Amino acid sequence: MTPAAAEDWPQYRGPDQTGRSAESGLIDSWPAAGPPVLWRAALGDGYSGMSIADGRLFTMFGAGNDEYVIAFDAATGGELWRVRTDVNRRDSQGSGPRSTPTVDGDLVYVLGAGGKLDALRVADGTRAWRSDLVETFGAKVPRWGISTSPLTLGDLLLVDVGGRPGYSLVAFDKKTGEVRWHSETDRPGYSTPLAIAVGGVEQVLFFTGSSLVSVAAETGSVYWRYPWKTSYDVNAAMPVFVPPNRVFISTSYDKGAAMLEIDVAGGEVSTREIWRDRVMKNHFNSSVLVGEHLYGFDNGTLKCIEAATGEEVWAQRGFSKGSLLYADGSLLVLGERGLLASVQATPDGYREDARFQLFEAKTWTMPSLADGRLFVRSQEELVALDLREPSN
Repeated sequence: MTPAAAEDWPQYRGPDQTGRSAESGLIDSWPAAGPPVLWRAALGDGYSGMSIADGRLFTMFGAGNDEYVIAFDAATGGELWRVRTDVNRRDSQGSGPRSTPTVDGDLVYVLGAGGKLDALRVADGTRAWRSDLVETFGAKVPRWGISTSPLTLGDLLLVDVGGRPGYSLVAFDKKTGEVRWHSETDRPGYSTPLAIAVGGVEQVLFFTGSSLVSVAAETGSVYWRYPWKTSYDVNAAMPVFVPPNRVFISTSYDKGAAMLEIDVAGGEVSTREIWRDRVMKNHFNSSVLVGEHLYGFDNGTLKCIEAATGEEVWAQRGFSKGSLLYADGSLLVLGERGLLASVQATPDGYREDARFQLFEAKTWTMPSLADGRLFVRSQEELVALDLREPSN
Protein backbone atom coordinates (compact mmCIF):
# COMPACT_ATOMS: atom_id res chain seq x y z
CA MET A 1 0.00 0.00 0.00
CA THR A 2 1.25 3.48 -0.87
CA PRO A 3 1.65 5.57 2.29
CA ALA A 4 -0.87 8.40 2.63
CA ALA A 5 0.32 11.89 1.81
CA ALA A 6 -0.73 14.35 4.53
CA GLU A 7 -0.83 18.14 4.72
CA ASP A 8 -2.14 20.91 6.94
CA TRP A 9 -5.31 22.94 6.43
CA PRO A 10 -4.19 26.30 7.86
CA GLN A 11 -6.93 28.62 6.61
CA TYR A 12 -10.42 28.83 5.16
CA ARG A 13 -10.76 26.49 2.14
CA GLY A 14 -7.43 24.84 2.75
CA PRO A 15 -3.74 25.24 1.94
CA ASP A 16 -4.22 27.17 -1.31
CA GLN A 17 -7.81 28.47 -0.78
CA THR A 18 -9.27 26.10 -3.38
CA GLY A 19 -11.28 23.72 -1.21
CA ARG A 20 -8.94 20.96 -2.42
CA SER A 21 -6.55 18.71 -0.52
CA ALA A 22 -3.53 16.92 -2.00
CA GLU A 23 -3.83 14.12 0.55
CA SER A 24 -3.98 10.56 -0.73
CA GLY A 25 -4.51 7.10 0.69
CA LEU A 26 -7.99 8.01 1.97
CA ILE A 27 -11.02 5.75 2.19
CA ASP A 28 -13.79 6.67 -0.25
CA SER A 29 -16.49 4.46 1.21
CA TRP A 30 -17.53 3.52 4.72
CA PRO A 31 -20.19 1.47 6.54
CA ALA A 32 -23.65 2.80 7.32
CA ALA A 33 -22.39 4.01 10.69
CA GLY A 34 -19.80 6.19 8.96
CA PRO A 35 -16.01 6.42 9.24
CA PRO A 36 -14.39 5.76 12.63
CA VAL A 37 -14.87 8.61 15.10
CA LEU A 38 -11.53 9.66 16.61
CA TRP A 39 -12.91 12.20 19.04
CA ARG A 40 -15.75 14.60 19.79
CA ALA A 41 -15.73 17.95 21.56
CA ALA A 42 -18.63 20.09 22.67
CA LEU A 43 -18.77 23.53 21.06
CA GLY A 44 -21.19 26.41 21.16
CA ASP A 45 -22.69 28.84 18.68
CA GLY A 46 -21.09 29.73 15.39
CA TYR A 47 -20.11 28.78 11.85
CA SER A 48 -16.36 29.29 12.20
CA GLY A 49 -14.34 26.70 10.28
CA MET A 50 -11.46 24.57 11.53
CA SER A 51 -7.83 25.42 10.71
CA ILE A 52 -5.14 22.81 11.36
CA ALA A 53 -1.37 23.32 11.47
CA ASP A 54 1.46 21.41 13.16
CA GLY A 55 -0.91 19.12 15.02
CA ARG A 56 -3.12 21.88 16.42
CA LEU A 57 -6.71 22.70 15.46
CA PHE A 58 -8.18 26.19 15.86
CA THR A 59 -11.78 27.37 15.62
CA MET A 60 -14.15 29.91 17.20
CA PHE A 61 -17.46 29.59 19.02
CA GLY A 62 -19.86 31.44 21.25
CA ALA A 63 -21.07 30.33 24.67
CA GLY A 64 -23.45 32.34 26.81
CA ASN A 65 -22.47 35.98 26.48
CA ASP A 66 -18.91 35.29 25.34
CA GLU A 67 -17.08 34.66 22.06
CA TYR A 68 -13.97 32.45 22.12
CA VAL A 69 -11.16 31.06 20.01
CA ILE A 70 -10.10 27.57 21.07
CA ALA A 71 -7.13 25.33 20.29
CA PHE A 72 -7.26 21.52 20.34
CA ASP A 73 -4.74 18.75 19.89
CA ALA A 74 -5.85 17.64 16.42
CA ALA A 75 -5.01 13.97 17.07
CA THR A 76 -6.72 13.55 20.44
CA GLY A 77 -9.21 16.39 20.83
CA GLY A 78 -7.56 17.53 24.04
CA GLU A 79 -8.14 21.22 24.70
CA LEU A 80 -4.86 23.19 24.68
CA TRP A 81 -6.19 26.67 25.42
CA ARG A 82 -9.10 29.04 24.88
CA VAL A 83 -9.22 32.84 24.79
CA ARG A 84 -12.22 35.14 25.07
CA THR A 85 -12.31 37.53 22.10
CA ASP A 86 -15.57 39.48 22.45
CA VAL A 87 -19.21 39.32 23.46
CA ASN A 88 -21.22 36.63 21.71
CA ARG A 89 -23.21 37.82 18.70
CA ARG A 90 -26.92 36.93 18.73
CA ASP A 91 -28.60 36.28 15.39
CA SER A 92 -31.85 34.70 14.18
CA GLN A 93 -29.84 32.82 11.54
CA GLY A 94 -27.48 31.38 14.15
CA SER A 95 -25.47 33.09 16.85
CA GLY A 96 -21.72 33.12 17.34
CA PRO A 97 -18.63 33.86 15.19
CA ARG A 98 -18.49 33.11 11.46
CA SER A 99 -14.87 33.73 10.47
CA THR A 100 -12.29 30.94 10.24
CA PRO A 101 -8.88 31.33 11.95
CA THR A 102 -5.79 31.73 9.76
CA VAL A 103 -2.56 30.11 10.97
CA ASP A 104 0.79 31.47 9.82
CA GLY A 105 3.97 30.45 11.62
CA ASP A 106 3.74 31.08 15.33
CA LEU A 107 0.60 33.24 15.10
CA VAL A 108 -3.08 32.51 14.52
CA TYR A 109 -5.29 35.35 13.28
CA VAL A 110 -8.94 35.42 14.35
CA LEU A 111 -11.74 37.82 13.48
CA GLY A 112 -14.85 37.93 15.63
CA ALA A 113 -18.40 38.51 14.41
CA GLY A 114 -18.33 42.04 15.85
CA GLY A 115 -15.02 43.12 14.34
CA LYS A 116 -12.31 42.33 16.88
CA LEU A 117 -9.18 41.19 14.99
CA ASP A 118 -6.63 39.34 17.10
CA ALA A 119 -3.17 37.93 16.43
CA LEU A 120 -2.62 35.21 19.03
CA ARG A 121 0.42 33.07 19.71
CA VAL A 122 -0.14 29.51 18.59
CA ALA A 123 1.64 28.06 21.62
CA ASP A 124 -0.54 29.49 24.36
CA GLY A 125 -3.10 31.96 22.95
CA THR A 126 -1.41 35.07 24.34
CA ARG A 127 -2.12 38.17 22.29
CA ALA A 128 0.58 39.60 20.00
CA TRP A 129 -1.63 42.45 18.80
CA ARG A 130 -5.28 43.46 18.38
CA SER A 131 -7.27 45.81 16.16
CA ASP A 132 -10.88 46.82 16.75
CA LEU A 133 -12.08 47.26 13.16
CA VAL A 134 -15.25 49.11 14.13
CA GLU A 135 -13.58 51.55 16.50
CA THR A 136 -10.43 52.15 14.43
CA PHE A 137 -11.69 52.08 10.85
CA GLY A 138 -15.45 52.61 11.16
CA ALA A 139 -16.08 49.07 9.91
CA LYS A 140 -19.71 48.28 9.19
CA VAL A 141 -20.81 44.95 10.61
CA PRO A 142 -22.88 43.24 7.91
CA ARG A 143 -26.47 42.26 8.61
CA TRP A 144 -25.50 38.68 9.53
CA GLY A 145 -22.18 39.37 11.20
CA ILE A 146 -18.60 39.61 9.99
CA SER A 147 -17.83 36.40 8.10
CA THR A 148 -14.71 37.17 6.09
CA SER A 149 -11.50 35.45 7.18
CA PRO A 150 -8.04 37.09 7.25
CA LEU A 151 -5.53 36.26 4.50
CA THR A 152 -1.75 36.25 5.00
CA LEU A 153 0.44 37.00 2.01
CA GLY A 154 4.16 37.59 2.48
CA ASP A 155 4.48 39.86 5.49
CA LEU A 156 0.93 41.20 5.16
CA LEU A 157 -2.43 40.33 6.70
CA LEU A 158 -5.26 41.33 4.34
CA VAL A 159 -8.82 41.94 5.56
CA ASP A 160 -12.09 43.07 3.99
CA VAL A 161 -12.79 45.69 6.66
CA GLY A 162 -15.64 47.61 5.02
CA GLY A 163 -14.73 50.78 6.89
CA ARG A 164 -15.07 54.52 6.32
CA PRO A 165 -14.09 56.04 2.93
CA GLY A 166 -10.67 54.78 1.93
CA TYR A 167 -10.71 51.98 4.49
CA SER A 168 -12.74 49.26 2.82
CA LEU A 169 -9.68 47.05 2.23
CA VAL A 170 -6.85 47.07 4.76
CA ALA A 171 -3.40 45.44 4.83
CA PHE A 172 -1.71 45.03 8.21
CA ASP A 173 1.85 44.08 9.03
CA LYS A 174 1.14 40.54 10.16
CA LYS A 175 3.71 40.66 12.98
CA THR A 176 2.90 44.05 14.49
CA GLY A 177 -0.61 45.01 13.34
CA GLU A 178 0.66 48.26 11.82
CA VAL A 179 -1.46 49.42 8.86
CA ARG A 180 0.62 49.10 5.70
CA TRP A 181 -2.03 50.34 3.27
CA HIS A 182 -5.77 51.00 3.03
CA SER A 183 -7.96 51.33 -0.04
CA GLU A 184 -11.44 51.81 -1.54
CA THR A 185 -14.88 52.56 -0.10
CA ASP A 186 -16.91 49.42 -0.70
CA ARG A 187 -19.55 48.02 1.60
CA PRO A 188 -18.32 44.86 3.32
CA GLY A 189 -19.10 41.47 1.82
CA TYR A 190 -19.03 38.11 3.56
CA SER A 191 -16.30 36.53 1.43
CA THR A 192 -12.62 35.91 2.17
CA PRO A 193 -9.85 37.54 0.04
CA LEU A 194 -8.18 35.33 -2.57
CA ALA A 195 -4.57 35.65 -3.75
CA ILE A 196 -3.85 34.76 -7.40
CA ALA A 197 -1.15 35.39 -10.01
CA VAL A 198 -1.85 35.95 -13.71
CA GLY A 199 0.83 36.75 -16.27
CA GLY A 200 3.37 37.31 -13.51
CA VAL A 201 1.14 39.86 -11.76
CA GLU A 202 0.14 39.00 -8.20
CA GLN A 203 -3.36 40.15 -7.34
CA VAL A 204 -5.66 39.93 -4.34
CA LEU A 205 -9.36 39.55 -5.09
CA PHE A 206 -11.84 41.02 -2.62
CA PHE A 207 -15.50 40.08 -3.15
CA THR A 208 -17.01 43.08 -1.39
CA GLY A 209 -20.68 43.85 -0.88
CA SER A 210 -20.94 45.42 -4.32
CA SER A 211 -18.07 44.23 -6.56
CA LEU A 212 -15.24 41.83 -7.24
CA VAL A 213 -12.17 44.05 -6.83
CA SER A 214 -8.61 43.17 -7.85
CA VAL A 215 -5.81 45.06 -6.09
CA ALA A 216 -2.03 44.99 -5.97
CA ALA A 217 -0.99 43.10 -2.86
CA GLU A 218 1.81 45.50 -1.89
CA THR A 219 -0.03 48.80 -2.39
CA GLY A 220 -3.79 48.25 -2.52
CA SER A 221 -4.02 50.05 -5.87
CA VAL A 222 -6.89 48.75 -8.01
CA TYR A 223 -6.20 46.73 -11.16
CA TRP A 224 -9.83 46.16 -12.11
CA ARG A 225 -13.37 46.06 -10.72
CA TYR A 226 -16.37 43.96 -11.74
CA PRO A 227 -19.68 45.21 -10.25
CA TRP A 228 -21.77 42.43 -8.69
CA LYS A 229 -24.80 43.38 -6.60
CA THR A 230 -26.56 40.68 -4.61
CA SER A 231 -29.55 41.21 -2.33
CA TYR A 232 -28.52 42.24 1.20
CA ASP A 233 -24.87 42.47 -0.02
CA VAL A 234 -24.52 38.68 0.42
CA ASN A 235 -21.46 38.15 -1.74
CA ALA A 236 -20.34 35.28 0.49
CA ALA A 237 -18.86 32.38 -1.50
CA MET A 238 -15.17 32.84 -2.32
CA PRO A 239 -14.16 33.36 -5.95
CA VAL A 240 -12.62 30.30 -7.60
CA PHE A 241 -9.45 30.73 -9.66
CA VAL A 242 -9.53 28.76 -12.92
CA PRO A 243 -5.93 28.63 -14.23
CA PRO A 244 -4.31 30.16 -16.06
CA ASN A 245 -6.33 33.38 -16.14
CA ARG A 246 -10.01 33.00 -15.25
CA VAL A 247 -12.08 33.61 -12.12
CA PHE A 248 -15.50 32.19 -11.25
CA ILE A 249 -17.92 33.94 -8.89
CA SER A 250 -21.36 32.88 -7.72
CA THR A 251 -24.01 34.16 -5.30
CA SER A 252 -27.51 33.25 -4.21
CA TYR A 253 -30.75 35.30 -4.05
CA ASP A 254 -31.38 34.34 -7.71
CA LYS A 255 -28.24 36.19 -8.82
CA GLY A 256 -26.23 33.35 -10.37
CA ALA A 257 -22.66 33.02 -11.57
CA ALA A 258 -20.11 34.51 -13.95
CA MET A 259 -16.76 33.55 -15.42
CA LEU A 260 -14.24 36.33 -15.98
CA GLU A 261 -11.02 36.31 -17.95
CA ILE A 262 -8.05 38.40 -16.82
CA ASP A 263 -5.68 39.88 -19.39
CA VAL A 264 -2.19 41.24 -18.65
CA ALA A 265 -0.64 43.23 -21.49
CA GLY A 266 1.69 46.21 -21.68
CA GLY A 267 1.74 46.62 -17.93
CA GLU A 268 -2.06 46.89 -17.81
CA VAL A 269 -4.41 44.40 -16.13
CA SER A 270 -8.00 44.13 -17.32
CA THR A 271 -10.90 41.69 -17.25
CA ARG A 272 -13.83 40.67 -19.41
CA GLU A 273 -16.91 38.53 -18.93
CA ILE A 274 -16.79 35.09 -20.60
CA TRP A 275 -20.22 33.87 -19.51
CA ARG A 276 -22.94 34.69 -17.02
CA ASP A 277 -25.84 32.46 -16.00
CA ARG A 278 -28.12 31.46 -13.10
CA VAL A 279 -27.00 27.82 -13.40
CA MET A 280 -25.04 27.98 -10.10
CA LYS A 281 -26.09 30.11 -7.15
CA ASN A 282 -23.67 29.52 -4.26
CA HIS A 283 -25.13 30.85 -1.03
CA PHE A 284 -22.58 30.66 1.79
CA ASN A 285 -20.14 27.98 0.60
CA SER A 286 -17.98 28.02 -2.52
CA SER A 287 -17.70 25.71 -5.50
CA VAL A 288 -14.65 23.50 -6.11
CA LEU A 289 -12.78 23.18 -9.42
CA VAL A 290 -11.73 19.65 -10.41
CA GLY A 291 -10.26 19.35 -13.89
CA GLU A 292 -12.50 21.25 -16.28
CA HIS A 293 -15.60 21.16 -14.09
CA LEU A 294 -16.98 23.06 -11.11
CA TYR A 295 -18.86 21.24 -8.35
CA GLY A 296 -20.98 23.19 -5.91
CA PHE A 297 -24.38 23.96 -4.45
CA ASP A 298 -26.94 25.80 -6.55
CA ASN A 299 -28.84 26.76 -3.41
CA GLY A 300 -30.18 23.33 -2.33
CA THR A 301 -29.03 21.32 -5.36
CA LEU A 302 -25.55 19.82 -5.76
CA LYS A 303 -24.38 20.41 -9.33
CA CYS A 304 -21.56 19.78 -11.76
CA ILE A 305 -21.09 22.41 -14.48
CA GLU A 306 -18.56 22.97 -17.25
CA ALA A 307 -16.16 25.71 -16.20
CA ALA A 308 -15.59 26.91 -19.76
CA THR A 309 -19.26 27.38 -20.67
CA GLY A 310 -21.36 27.21 -17.50
CA GLU A 311 -23.37 24.34 -18.99
CA GLU A 312 -25.00 22.07 -16.41
CA VAL A 313 -23.66 18.49 -16.54
CA TRP A 314 -25.59 16.85 -13.68
CA ALA A 315 -27.63 17.80 -10.61
CA GLN A 316 -28.52 15.97 -7.40
CA ARG A 317 -30.92 16.96 -4.65
CA GLY A 318 -31.18 15.63 -1.11
CA PHE A 319 -28.58 17.63 0.84
CA SER A 320 -30.44 20.95 1.05
CA LYS A 321 -27.81 23.70 1.13
CA GLY A 322 -24.37 22.38 1.87
CA SER A 323 -20.61 22.47 1.46
CA LEU A 324 -17.93 20.28 -0.05
CA LEU A 325 -14.22 19.71 -0.43
CA TYR A 326 -12.17 17.58 -2.82
CA ALA A 327 -9.55 14.98 -1.89
CA ASP A 328 -8.12 11.84 -3.47
CA GLY A 329 -10.65 11.63 -6.32
CA SER A 330 -13.71 12.22 -4.16
CA LEU A 331 -15.98 15.04 -3.10
CA LEU A 332 -16.74 15.03 0.61
CA VAL A 333 -20.18 16.59 0.71
CA LEU A 334 -21.87 17.87 3.86
CA GLY A 335 -25.55 18.81 3.80
CA GLU A 336 -26.89 21.54 6.05
CA ARG A 337 -28.84 18.97 8.09
CA GLY A 338 -25.80 16.85 8.92
CA LEU A 339 -25.75 14.32 6.06
CA LEU A 340 -22.17 13.46 5.03
CA ALA A 341 -21.45 11.70 1.71
CA SER A 342 -18.50 10.58 -0.38
CA VAL A 343 -19.19 11.33 -4.06
CA GLN A 344 -16.96 10.58 -7.03
CA ALA A 345 -15.56 13.77 -8.58
CA THR A 346 -16.61 12.95 -12.12
CA PRO A 347 -18.73 14.67 -14.76
CA ASP A 348 -20.11 11.23 -15.74
CA GLY A 349 -23.13 11.57 -13.47
CA TYR A 350 -23.75 11.62 -9.73
CA ARG A 351 -21.97 8.59 -8.25
CA GLU A 352 -22.18 8.19 -4.49
CA ASP A 353 -19.87 5.77 -2.69
CA ALA A 354 -21.11 6.24 0.87
CA ARG A 355 -23.28 8.37 3.15
CA PHE A 356 -24.33 8.63 6.77
CA GLN A 357 -26.17 10.99 9.08
CA LEU A 358 -23.49 12.61 11.25
CA PHE A 359 -25.49 15.39 12.91
CA GLU A 360 -29.10 16.35 13.48
CA ALA A 361 -28.18 20.00 14.13
CA LYS A 362 -27.56 22.71 11.52
CA THR A 363 -24.24 22.28 9.70
CA TRP A 364 -23.38 25.34 7.63
CA THR A 365 -19.63 25.09 8.25
CA MET A 366 -17.35 23.67 5.58
CA PRO A 367 -15.37 20.60 6.81
CA SER A 368 -11.56 20.59 6.96
CA LEU A 369 -9.13 17.77 6.15
CA ALA A 370 -5.65 17.31 7.59
CA ASP A 371 -3.46 14.25 8.10
CA GLY A 372 -6.22 11.89 7.03
CA ARG A 373 -8.68 13.30 9.55
CA LEU A 374 -11.92 14.99 8.48
CA PHE A 375 -13.06 17.65 10.94
CA VAL A 376 -16.77 18.49 10.88
CA ARG A 377 -18.77 20.75 13.16
CA SER A 378 -22.36 21.64 13.89
CA GLN A 379 -23.56 24.42 16.16
CA GLU A 380 -23.22 21.99 19.05
CA GLU A 381 -20.09 19.90 18.60
CA LEU A 382 -16.91 19.19 16.66
CA VAL A 383 -16.16 15.67 15.40
CA ALA A 384 -12.92 14.21 14.02
CA LEU A 385 -13.39 11.30 11.58
CA ASP A 386 -10.63 8.94 10.47
CA LEU A 387 -10.43 8.68 6.66
CA ARG A 388 -7.08 6.92 6.58
CA GLU A 389 -6.87 3.49 5.03
CA PRO A 390 -6.36 0.88 7.78
CA SER A 391 -2.76 -0.29 8.00
CA ASN A 392 -2.08 -3.95 7.23
